[in-house]
Amino acid sequence: MTARIIDGKALAAVVREEVAEGVAALVAGGVPAPELAVILIGEDPASRVYVSNKVRQTEAVGMRSRRYLLGSDATERSLLELIEELNRDLAVNGILVQFPLPPHMDIARVVTAIRPDKDVDGFNPLNVGRIAAGMEGALVPCTPLGVMRLIKSVHQDIAGLGALVVGASNVVGRPMARLLLQELCTVSIAHIRTTDLERRCREADILVVATGVPGLIRGRFVKPGATVIDVGITRVASASGVDKLVGDVAFDEALEVAGAITPVPGGVGPMTIACLLANTLSAARMEAARRKAVEAETAV
Repeated sequence: MTARIIDGKALAAVVREEVAEGVAALVAGGVPAPELAVILIGEDPASRVYVSNKVRQTEAVGMRSRRYLLGSDATERSLLELIEELNRDLAVNGILVQFPLPPHMDIARVVTAIRPDKDVDGFNPLNVGRIAAGMEGALVPCTPLGVMRLIKSVHQDIAGLGALVVGASNVVGRPMARLLLQELCTVSIAHIRTTDLERRCREADILVVATGVPGLIRGRFVKPGATVIDVGITRVASASGVDKLVGDVAFDEALEVAGAITPVPGGVGPMTIACLLANTLSAARMEAARRKAVEAETAV
């Protein structure tokens, strides 16, 4: 068996087209184009590339963008003050702080400072709690949201399937498990310290791996015919001395066993940015609905 390779780039293009159509519909209805504010602290080259890519894709779907570049010596107070300014700015629908942060900044304090309805990364504790409770109106972390779209490109219905999430981070693993549970999967969470990880993986119809450990999941770990989503991405030196990007799954081995699998790169990564755009559109729609409700109450 050779697995179907899930094309994250193609699916991300579909999501971007959906977002562009949604933006056009908002604007046609008299609502300003959604606006995303992106904050970068420091000079990390990879982060600069990520921010530029996010800004470019934001504008390509008809949204507006702002980019704030702060030096690595910026204080946490100055960052929090900027976030509060953007929280109050009615033109801004989404606020994104590019990670990683400098060591002198507290990530929990920063993500909590962003208004939940502008938290397009989905990291604010209120959004996390809403997801855990299965409540509507939460902005879902972009990577798990993208992973769900990738899974549903393979399965029309995942209710009743066994799903294992390997990795228990607050960014991917835990919200991923909650989203799968909402779809009525039978969900387990594992991690790099899990006893008998191979056996547990082999029981999963859907295997989502997000550990940051290159090649952790070997081909023999995969249940024949399973859907494998590899969230991990690490730059390693190849035998030729040229760096390459690899995932947490030994791709060539798993390809011969799985039913469907995401590549690295070209799988989850493109979907993460596409879902950031989708979240920004969702935030704009929610804000437009709130304003309409207020206007209706005022008119009474």
